[in-house]
Amino acid sequence: MRAKAMPVFMLIAWAAIFAGSAESQQTAPPTHFARLIPSPEPGWPQWRGPRRDGISTETNLLSTWPEGGPHLLWKAEGLGYGYAAPIIVRDRIFLAGDAGPDLVVHALDLEGKAVWKATNGASWNGPYPGARAACAYADGSILHLNAHGRLACLDASTGRERWHVNILERFGGRNITWALSECLLVDGPRVMVTAGGERALMAALDLKNGRTLWTTPALLEAKMPGDSNPGEAATERAGYSSPVLFEMAGRRHLVNLSQTHGFGVDADTGKLLWSQPLPTRYKVLACTPAVYQDSVFLTGPDGRNIGLYRITAIGEDVSVAPRWPAKLDTCHGGVIVMGERLYGSWYRGRKGWACLDANTGEVIYQTSELTKGSALWADGRLYVLTEDGVMALVKPGPDAFEIVSRFPFAPKHKNDVWAHPVLLNGRLYLRQHQALFCYEVGKK
Repeated sequence: MRAKAMPVFMLIAWAAIFAGSAESQQTAPPTHFARLIPSPEPGWPQWRGPRRDGISTETNLLSTWPEGGPHLLWKAEGLGYGYAAPIIVRDRIFLAGDAGPDLVVHALDLEGKAVWKATNGASWNGPYPGARAACAYADGSILHLNAHGRLACLDASTGRERWHVNILERFGGRNITWALSECLLVDGPRVMVTAGGERALMAALDLKNGRTLWTTPALLEAKMPGDSNPGEAATERAGYSSPVLFEMAGRRHLVNLSQTHGFGVDADTGKLLWSQPLPTRYKVLACTPAVYQDSVFLTGPDGRNIGLYRITAIGEDVSVAPRWPAKLDTCHGGVIVMGERLYGSWYRGRKGWACLDANTGEVIYQTSELTKGSALWADGRLYVLTEDGVMALVKPGPDAFEIVSRFPFAPKHKNDVWAHPVLLNGRLYLRQHQALFCYEVGKK
């Protein structure tokens, strides 16, 4: 089914952007496609996997599941409240949860047994209580950012804290409505974090000791047209998104979303390469940017200017220009780019899941059988986890989604199954607040 016509105000906004960028698009030389830079660590060592794109390279997985779902190998409980997905490195699983007054980082073995646990500051008791961010593993360390800006480096073997900093205090930032949620990215000896403060939009910290290595200058927030408070713009704060790292045209780029912008940073120097205003009604940009060819997909609910943006580099100058406006307003469920297609769920624009043509943004097909949620890609299928607790195995065809198998993973009445699924070594890991479930999905 084709998408409905866009609202007039959106067409006008995009027409203005295209008009302003038409000349640069015509004269800019072609650029090389982007290449996502994977973590050098084994397994599923960070948010959304080795390349932070939600794609697993595993094969020989079950093509269908038994009625009631695949075999449950084990269930670990008492992990604290939260939405943080697990990461897995070698024989350890790491994830965070809020327990009473503390945020607790847990280390489990591959059978779900506790190995150690450590605190990383206070829990979050504001709107939607619970731990937000996934951990990251690098060179024997676990990195985690809590909801209040406390960034901790822990020994992955013992849980002993090596160092910590509060990024809001160090960089002059303020917390956001639903709390800091960024899943940290480690790039060699540097820990990347979106500070969203007066002294830094983004910063790189030394993995060994937390010392600041570089900072990106602050931005001013973008306002929605017709904003009832049109006064002087405030310093841009962090968003709810997590960055991606890629190489293109001889430069290493970090791209992320703050409260009201998409932006690109030189990963080696912290130089701000470009910024694109993306104001939304509630200042919520939570979907990790997705990379396609020489472009990045930036989206969010109730957003202006969301869509696919081409990155162009001419000498030292880097700019972005729109390729197409988004019809897909994904919130925090993430999107998957596979081949020339983009998959994700709507938030408010429509119901269900969509397959988009990545070259044009047109909706190729959609389904409303599954509610919005998160997904990963493995062995030619989407593993879709809906926020109302249904786990589905979906085969994207040329013209339609085929829901091959599904089972009720969690109670339907809460609509807060937000931890992204993880798949490694034939095992599917699903988290619902206090519990982590491990299912066997590999062929024997």
